This record gives sequence, C-alpha cells and structure tokens, in this order.
Amino acid sequence: MPPATTAPSPASLPLDGVLVADFSRVLAGPLATMTLADLGARVIKVEHPERGDDTRGWAPPRSATSATYFESVNRNKESVGWDLKDPEDQRRAAALAARADVVVHNLKPGTMERLGLGYDDVARENPSVVYAAVSGFGDREGRDLPGYDFIVQAAGGLMSITGEPDAPMKAGVALVDVLTAKDLTAGVLAALLRRERTGEGAHLRLNLLSSLQGALANQGQAWLGAGVVPRRMGNDHPSIAPYQLLACRDAPLAVAIGNDA
Repeated sequence: MPPATTAPSPASLPLDGVLVADFSRVLAGPLATMTLADLGARVIKVEHPERGDDTRGWAPPRSATSATYFESVNRNKESVGWDLKDPEDQRRAAALAARADVVVHNLKPGTMERLGLGYDDVARENPSVVYAAVSGFGDREGRDLPGYDFIVQAAGGLMSITGEPDAPMKAGVALVDVLTAKDLTAGVLAALLRRERTGEGAHLRLNLLSSLQGALANQGQAWLGAGVVPRRMGNDHPSIAPYQLLACRDAPLAVAIGNDA
C-alpha cells in the first residue's frame, strides 16, 4: 500500500479507461458524474458555451476561482462549451456519445430525443452504452412537472416528517438531489459490471421522487406495513427512546440510546 500522502495513479483507480459524456447540470447528475470521475473515469462535461452550468452563477459564496456550489459537484472533469441547439455542436455531441461508455443527462424528458441524443439515437451507434436519464417525477404522467428539490421534498413526504410539529421544514441541503445522485452512481456501476460480463448496455431512468420515497425507510414502511402516517416530531424518534434533545441545566444535550441495555 502506498503512503497516505501519495495520490493513486489514474491506472490504479477502478474506472480507469471509462469515458463519461456528462450532459447534466445543477446537482443530481453532476454529483454522480463527479463520483465516477473520483473513481477514475474520464468525464467530459458539456455546458452552454456562454453561461455554462447554471451553478456557475449560484453565489455567494465564491472561492478564488468559481462559485463554491459549482465546485462542490464538478471536480476532476473536463469541460466543453457546446450549444446543443446548433447543428454543428449537435454533431460534436453525438460523436462524443457514440464513443462514450456512459452518457448521463438530467434535461427535461423529451429534450435529448428532440436533439437526436436520446437513448435510441445513441444506442444505434453505440449499442453497449450505459445511458442514464434523471428527471423530477418520471417520464410518464409527471414528465412536465418542475423537478426542483424543494418541491420534491414537499410532494414526496420528507417535509411532513422534518421539523417541529407546527413548522414543516426542508432539509438543509438539496437532499433529494444527493440521494438521486447516489442511486444513479450505483446504477451506473452495476450496469458497467453487467456489461463487463455480457457486453450489454443499459438504459437507466431515475427520478427524484422515487429516490426520495425509497429513502424514507422506516417512515415509509410504517405506512405500508401498519397504516401509520408518520408526522413531524422535531428531534424525537418515532420508535425508540430516549433519542432526542433533553433540557439540561447548562445546555441542551443530545441523547441517542439504541436499546434498553
């Protein structure tokens, strides 16, 4: 094992040699592709030639080089500025997708198809591609709904179990996007493993609402298995105690006990 101060060489990383065409923006897609880049993949991020990814302008705060929001999900990537409405840039994008191992986008359902970059278009030239599309509410009835994290936290039930009883509250980070990014990363890695074994590509379709509802865990199962509607309980736990903040003489004390012993 090399010393901790020695960065691993690219060839020693598990996704060395994997090319990712990243057409995603903002958070869920870029976080997933950054994870793939951290694992050794070469990620080429396609941005608008003038304004770039939306998050380049989401500031303050800013570091010495960029908006910190953008930097949080785009390290270890290469970037190109292409206008996907321009025919020449569309051809460049199609050529990139045709040689990529993985294609990721989170544009509104139907957009990539109109640009000639949908799954069928790409798979025709690149049948072993792992193609991943992320939307807010899926590509059927919810395809036209805005896929903002805040809206999904409300619609998906997270805000109904977060905060004090009389004050619904969103999580302090765009948690649904982060959860979806983790699901996307797992799906891409599984698809690449299957491709290694069978040669088959994959068409992965993820949406923020499904990732959130899958992450409700015990709170979701309370309804499915027992008909119990979870509620906001502040820092209390719905099933075990003590597991909460307790008032003490000097300062509040956080206590979490997993069992009677």
